[in-house]
Amino acid sequence: MESRNEYYMRRALYEAGKAMDNDEVPVGAIVVFENKIIAKGFNMCLRLNDPTAHAEMQVITSACDYLESRYLNGCELYVTLEPCPMCASAMFWAQLGHVIFGANDEKRGFSTINKSLIHPKTKVTSGVLKHECSKLLSDFFKKKRKLKEN
Repeated sequence: MESRNEYYMRRALYEAGKAMDNDEVPVGAIVVFENKIIAKGFNMCLRLNDPTAHAEMQVITSACDYLESRYLNGCELYVTLEPCPMCASAMFWAQLGHVIFGANDEKRGFSTINKSLIHPKTKVTSGVLKHECSKLLSDFFKKKRKLKEN
């Protein structure tokens, strides 16, 4: 039986698929508040010509708007890839309650820089559907490299 975290991570993976369909790095995210998805999104850096348009930034903005608050301390953010330092800092300022991510980002994840980028009260859970999340990203970049070779 699928766990609650796996269920919501699959929803984030669905959003990541939308990013891939748009030739964006396939990262998807959702925000859950009181067992309800209140925000969903995916990377839109190319589409918006905005290097800050990461999936997490999209859903933080949307969730804050939905709750009419700049704080998300009662929310859970599910994201398919470990947040970068920029996104982790945004989560800090939003005082996010819990971040759950799938794949680790060995090169640019917030934990490679400083784990305290996340608010001290924010709970962090990693590795949820790690294989599926990692495979989506590696398949995307393999395809990109193959296109460059041809």
